[in-house]
Amino acid sequence: MSLYPLALRLTGRRVLVVGGGSVATRRVPALIAAGAQIEIVAPELTPALRSHVDAGRAVWTPRRFAPGDVEGAWLVHVAIDDPHAAAEVSAAAEASRIFCVRADDRDAATAWTPAVTRHGQVTVAVTDGGDRRRAMAVRDLVAHALEAAPPAAAEYKGVALVGGGPGDPELITVKGRRLLAAADVVVADRLVPGVLLGELRPEVELIDAAKIPYGPSAAQEEINRILVDRAQQGKFVVRLKGGDNFVFGRGGEEALACAEAGVPVVVVPGVTSSIAAPALAGIPVTHRGVAHEFTVVSGHIPPDHADSLVDWPALARLRGTLVVLMGLKNLPKIAERLIAEGRSPETPVAVVQEGSTAHQRSLRSTLGAVTADVAGAGIRPPAVVVIGEVVEVADEFTPATS
Repeated sequence: MSLYPLALRLTGRRVLVVGGGSVATRRVPALIAAGAQIEIVAPELTPALRSHVDAGRAVWTPRRFAPGDVEGAWLVHVAIDDPHAAAEVSAAAEASRIFCVRADDRDAATAWTPAVTRHGQVTVAVTDGGDRRRAMAVRDLVAHALEAAPPAAAEYKGVALVGGGPGDPELITVKGRRLLAAADVVVADRLVPGVLLGELRPEVELIDAAKIPYGPSAAQEEINRILVDRAQQGKFVVRLKGGDNFVFGRGGEEALACAEAGVPVVVVPGVTSSIAAPALAGIPVTHRGVAHEFTVVSGHIPPDHADSLVDWPALARLRGTLVVLMGLKNLPKIAERLIAEGRSPETPVAVVQEGSTAHQRSLRSTLGAVTADVAGAGIRPPAVVVIGEVVEVADEFTPATS
């Protein structure tokens, strides 16, 4: 059988989905992304589908299918496993000359859903003759090629603030990696995964932000100037930072500098080490019955410094988890201040060095002993400090490596 490939523009057009189970749960998000007006006909819905209905992204008719349901639909998706009921839906769609996708029987369908990958404005759909695994394998090969090659057209403009994640190059987002592959200029910090920089095209201008002189304040002004200057030259600039640009990454300052110069900015959040590093050491920052809150603070300024904006007495009173970034140098003063403000010296503490990388190390201690233990173990930056009872969860759980 020869198929005629076609892309549908479903924005504002009614699509009927019959069924409210796991198949419908997988199919509906793509229809939402296409802008379709979705009606789901089913006696019951999965929690995920119900959330779409509650958010106004779909309409639910809570009953079994009736032939008249297909009227006014541009497309019908049958997502039920009862062959007799599915045949009734496809017969009604056929009578009304509406294309119908059948999850239970592809040979009885008038339309198939392909294996799809999307990269920016490029959408690749792969159909198969019944060998779904082969279609997905071809799709994945094409997706890999698209990730490795920049767009042929000038698809991107301005500046993208991309979070590179906690250190493992596989923990950058798909969108972040795609924009990085399209960059003409990359301004990178020292904590970004080096493998990502090694994948850049030879002609990409790589600017090491760590080597910009004049001190931190002047260096940030120079970074802002570089971002605006290269973007105004018509180049696509990626500002790549470890973790997330907006968590102690000065991403807000860079976004404002671009906005003031009229340069468009795309923000791509990254996986922050404040959550990832503890998790990879077996420590959840929240845990039922242990901690219902967590606070992330910067420790690059000691508690007694005039420039500190942190309310250390308030943090000492918290029952939840305290995560300190960039605080290894000032850890002795931080621990001393928290104890002085009332936090027990027996409070569990963990320090995770270079989380998510092959060099990850973890140290367990208490608030009263952590300063000496860190010095004795030779822990060095970058490291994340976790303070609170959640640290003891690691006694019962050690994440597997992959």
